[in-house]
Amino acid sequence: MSEHTHIYKPFDAELRALKDQLLAMGGLVEAHIADAMKALVERDPSRAQKVMEGDRAVNAMELAIDEQCIRILALRQPAASDLRFIAASLKIVTDLERIGDLAVNMAQRAIALAGEPPLRAVVDLPRMATAAQKMLREALDAFVTHDAEKAESVITQDDLIDGWLVQVFDEIRAEMQRDPSVINRGIATIFFAKHIERVADHATNVAEMVVYLVRGQDVRHRWAR
Repeated sequence: MSEHTHIYKPFDAELRALKDQLLAMGGLVEAHIADAMKALVERDPSRAQKVMEGDRAVNAMELAIDEQCIRILALRQPAASDLRFIAASLKIVTDLERIGDLAVNMAQRAIALAGEPPLRAVVDLPRMATAAQKMLREALDAFVTHDAEKAESVITQDDLIDGWLVQVFDEIRAEMQRDPSVINRGIATIFFAKHIERVADHATNVAEMVVYLVRGQDVRHRWAR
């Protein structure tokens, strides 16, 4: 949303409400990621089940935000930075919904692993999840404050998560080679780690949309240019 105010005050209120809805959705999916991680560490299927049930609220928020964006486009015909704000919001809400889906996937893995002793690599996963949550939080903070530099900092953090994922893969692969009886646990744990890495990817997408919102510069797929 542009920093200026509009002569038509209800338009300002609608844009603020849209921003608040996005932040609330971001806070909800971040909490789901944290709960799914805790469910794995504590071997707590009931906590994981609550994450899965909570995804209905995430989906409802996505629909409400989409509807609000379409309504603003139809009735207000925004231009310039306001139009970029709506376009960015439509992209961001999709990434937030997918993060919610990843939390569900993590919860499902936590349930599958609840009755099994953890592999040694599991100790690395909370660090990964915390870093991915931090990326999401900072990307949304950058969205609120229109801070393109902070958003760019989030983008650079994705490499760290990718590196940790490779490390976890290597640790689990080595353990499975030593003891084939842990293969099923190993595969489920690898999927859990991959879900965390995908959360970081979607946080990166949010940060890229913030750069677009603030500067009008599309930094997606820079490597392909």
